[in-house]
Amino acid sequence: MLSVLLSGFLTFVSLNCENLFDCRHDTLKNDTEWLPDGDNHWTKTRYWRKVNNIGQEILACGSLTLGEGEVGQMPDLVALCEVENDSVLNDICGRSLLRNARYKYVATDSPDPRGVDVALLYSPYSFQLICHYPLRVAPLPDMHPTRDILYACGRLITGDTLHVYVVHAPSRSGGERVTRNHRLQVARRLTQSIDSLRSVSQQALIVVAGDFNDFGSAPSLKLLEEAGLREVSRGARGENGAEATYRHQGEWNMLDHIFASPTLADRVEGCQIFDAPFLLELDETYGGVKPRRSYLGPRYLGGFSDHLPLVARFRLR
Repeated sequence: MLSVLLSGFLTFVSLNCENLFDCRHDTLKNDTEWLPDGDNHWTKTRYWRKVNNIGQEILACGSLTLGEGEVGQMPDLVALCEVENDSVLNDICGRSLLRNARYKYVATDSPDPRGVDVALLYSPYSFQLICHYPLRVAPLPDMHPTRDILYACGRLITGDTLHVYVVHAPSRSGGERVTRNHRLQVARRLTQSIDSLRSVSQQALIVVAGDFNDFGSAPSLKLLEEAGLREVSRGARGENGAEATYRHQGEWNMLDHIFASPTLADRVEGCQIFDAPFLLELDETYGGVKPRRSYLGPRYLGGFSDHLPLVARFRLR
């Protein structure tokens, strides 16, 4: 605890966990493929291996050297995408390799048909939670209900208040152009909330993170920049061959992003993709490396996630 208080840095991780479901059926959700007798044969053994893999991955993110930040500093905040429910988060925080870190969490309970949600893990030693709530995204006529945006704010060790938004925008399934407005709808809801926040506190410290399912100069990302946010993850690379957080058919794509308000962006020490060798495997089809994922279609691979985590470190003073 003392090392966290004296470090003067905040370490923030953003990670898509790739379908972290429990093994129990939620009668209100379409989660049958993630049951022991489902298409993916999602057994307790596979589930617990996945939970510990995610725990190991988060722990290891603290080993990155970013600017003057200390090596081995546990992440203070972790934005998670593709987690199913409280049961999964309880297991990550209390029964995985993370159990001694004493993380707490807040999460959404979204109308997503499969039951996919987002969450924020936080260390109570460096982030004292003040409040949190979901932001519901009104679906367009051609759009399925999607994940809520998670809003949480807390007090830092400096006494400043940090406002955090966790996003998992709709996928590109069906085509990028066809689904573009779906992701724009999420961005509009997000910027609406940020505008309301700034009407009360113009210099508010804000972090927005998650899987935006967009990259480059996509309209949804441009909208966030027009709202005055800066992407601190722009140009982030790994140390072991990762050029982005996600790889599809040999091409690296930056689907995951971390944005910050200008005051906080000025304090960033660095942002990097965490691509430790244990998170990678050889891409035998296209060459190079790719994330060591849990599944490829229905085939179980026993890995970590199809996304690599982003790690950003901010100066607190």
